[in-house]
Amino acid sequence: MTIHYSLCFGLLVSEMIVFLLLILPFPFKIRRAIFRFFATNAIVGKVLYGVKISIIFVSILFVDACQRLLKTMAERQQAKEQLGVRDTAHHDMLLRLAFAQRNCYLCGFCLFCSLILARTYALITELIQAQEAAGKTQAEPASDSNVATLKKQVAQQQAEYNRLADELAAVKGEAARTRDD
Repeated sequence: MTIHYSLCFGLLVSEMIVFLLLILPFPFKIRRAIFRFFATNAIVGKVLYGVKISIIFVSILFVDACQRLLKTMAERQQAKEQLGVRDTAHHDMLLRLAFAQRNCYLCGFCLFCSLILARTYALITELIQAQEAAGKTQAEPASDSNVATLKKQVAQQQAEYNRLADELAAVKGEAARTRDD
């Protein structure tokens, strides 16, 4: 395997390791500390910038691998149509096809894993923010003034509803019902 596909394989393995570390069930405080470290550390930012650039190179390798795969498949089809193909040439053709497929799958999985990794990171970040918001909401008990204001609003809404119901009954000619709530 050439050096650029070896680097692509290394990137794929590192993406899988990071993904497995992301989905481990850490306690909330530890997970929040890890993600804050990732979000605020300058070195991590530079590494992520380098990974983004390498993903661009992997996408170029993916396009090249797909073109080579299509070219190899066309050559194999052309060789099948010719009757005088030697056995060693056939094995050489199959070997080139296998290498082209390997390179195509390697780059494709690397790109796919990078998309999954980015989405998983975003989802976990949203989960942490939602858990922090839920923790703040549970920590703040409802004050008596909030409850009194809410009861007053409910009473006003009920009075308005009763008034509109009485007007509707008057328009329809029905007798107003008594309400004992």
